[in-house]
Amino acid sequence: MGDLSLVHFVVLGAILFAIGLFCVVTRRNAIGILMGIELILNSANVNYVAFGRYARAGYDGQVFAIFVIMLAAAEAAIGLAIVLGIYRSFETIDVEATDRLRR
Repeated sequence: MGDLSLVHFVVLGAILFAIGLFCVVTRRNAIGILMGIELILNSANVNYVAFGRYARAGYDGQVFAIFVIMLAAAEAAIGLAIVLGIYRSFETIDVEATDRLRR
């Protein structure tokens, strides 16, 4: 077997992005949508690290990936707080049931 090339990582990132986008578009559950966003961010991380490695850019790809991981952690915390607020108000986490913000 040969070595992995940049194309392998870009294809992996594209597959992760497509799965994440599919998850965001088709899920009605707020937790499922947040998981799809996490997949999209992880696909960006794969590409950052792969391009940093194959472009011989030093640690630039890893540094960008760390920033994306920090962004994902903040997004998860804020997203889960919003989901808890929606659940307390509407007693569901179905995003279609929360089309109006008033009771």
